[in-house]
Amino acid sequence: MTKNGDLLGRKKYHREHGNILSADSWIIDGLGPKESFNKRLDVADTLVYIDLPYVVSYWLVTKSLLKGLLAKPEGWPQGSSIVKGTLQSYKVLKHCPKYWNAKQIIKMSVLFQLLRLSRLVCWR
Repeated sequence: MTKNGDLLGRKKYHREHGNILSADSWIIDGLGPKESFNKRLDVADTLVYIDLPYVVSYWLVTKSLLKGLLAKPEGWPQGSSIVKGTLQSYKVLKHCPKYWNAKQIIKMSVLFQLLRLSRLVCWR
């Protein structure tokens, strides 16, 4: 996303994402486009999957919005719109149950074994 909360152009996104993945170490929060997620799996040695109930996830996004009205949330990009970021988070959360389900977790566990990732951490 750009500083004002708009999505990056596809070429710029892929370039920036590639730069991140080529670094010695990196942390990416969120799923992102499926193609990007698969590229991350190709180079990752650890995946931390935090399995929160969706109501908790919605609350955390809403809490960040409410706090962001008073002060910029920790780690929030300078100049980025808290409202646009919140709306984008709600949009993503709406679609997450379609992807992150029991079948997908089993599939990911098998994939991690094949890719020889060092850890799959799931918190419930």
